Amino acid sequence: QVQLVESGGGLVQAGGSLRLSCPASGSIFAINAMGWFRQVPGKQRKLVAPITTGGSTNYADSVKGRFTISRDDAKNTVYLQMNSLKPEDTAVYYCNLVIRTTGWDYNGMDYWGKGTLVTVSS
Repeated sequence: QVQLVESGGGLVQAGGSLRLSCPASGSIFAINAMGWFRQVPGKQRKLVAPITTGGSTNYADSVKGRFTISRDDAKNTVYLQMNSLKPEDTAVYYCNLVIRTTGWDYNGMDYWGKGTLVTVSS
């Protein structure tokens, strides 16, 4: 069993900052890619930022220069630092980790957190 629990969401004024955290716990052999997604009601969940095992990152155009994804493999945790927040960043944010639960689990499986709501007021 693997569990992911996001934290750090909340209400913030435009221009403010928040830091999301997503620690993974349970039967973990290794973690491959990690990422943050977001979803607004009635829309598809979209990738915001992924990070590879080597620490390579990418960002959606809408968040480039404002958001930073990072990972701490010793803590099995992925973070998302969000600065200069805008009302259009309002969404439920989900972490996604590709986790290998044994050494034979070559590709790993996708695990999702339950989401944390970020609301940015204008």
